[in-house]
Amino acid sequence: MDYDEEKQRIYVNAEQYFQSVPEAVWNYHIGGYQVAHKWLKDRKGRLLTFDELQHYRRVIAALAETLALQTQIDAAIPRWPIS
Repeated sequence: MDYDEEKQRIYVNAEQYFQSVPEAVWNYHIGGYQVAHKWLKDRKGRLLTFDELQHYRRVIAALAETLALQTQIDAAIPRWPIS
């Protein structure tokens, strides 16, 4: 799997890809893992079912929403700890 920054695509193989994935979503880390990459890596060599593909799309959407919420929180709370 590979990420194309210019086209915002996550390639599963030469012909299949997920489109419109922002670079920030692809690079998002939780607990030391790059979430979008690890999910696919854990399924390497398998034929993904329709349900798994739908789930991965929801994972990508959840990561995008998490990033948006983090931005809003950072804007609302300019410094930590809150005094």
